[in-house]
Amino acid sequence: MLIALTGGIGSGKSTVAAEWVRLGATEVDSDVLAREVVEPGSPGLASVVSTFGNSVLTQSGELNRSKLAELVFANPEAKVSLERILHPLIQNLALERTNSLTGVVVYTIPLLVETNSKLKFDRIVTVSCPEEVRIQRLVQRGLSEQDARQRISAQASDVSRESIADLVIDSNCTKEQLLERARSAYAELTNG
Repeated sequence: MLIALTGGIGSGKSTVAAEWVRLGATEVDSDVLAREVVEPGSPGLASVVSTFGNSVLTQSGELNRSKLAELVFANPEAKVSLERILHPLIQNLALERTNSLTGVVVYTIPLLVETNSKLKFDRIVTVSCPEEVRIQRLVQRGLSEQDARQRISAQASDVSRESIADLVIDSNCTKEQLLERARSAYAELTNG
């Protein structure tokens, strides 16, 4: 069973995914795949540098994620250019990874709505909470309020995510309550 787990930045996806892994699922995380496709020496990194220049590299030749984020979150055209490079690479790697796994596989993908993923999901789950709660969580993680708002506005709306979901988990609650909601959702999804 392949379950897409989506939700905006700061929504609680990672907490839900970690609980599902604890319950026996295997996770494939699109954020991890996004880092893999731009590792030093990769075609993905070469394409990013070709498009955005050497300023997006650290002195050691790795991708400077914060510099790239500054560029793409401030410029919608740059964001589109980056997505054209990365999304196909991430999707191909996701297909490869998910096809090699059995049992319950959770594909954590914040940008499911935006990417039109080619993966065939058995179920789609959205983790959702009010924007102000997400901003508060992101500020606690070290982002400025302005950066948090910018990143949230660069993603699809909760309404868009919820419209494609088979199940919505409301994460506007305590961590303990979210873990319980994650367990209930997992049981419902896996008939367990």
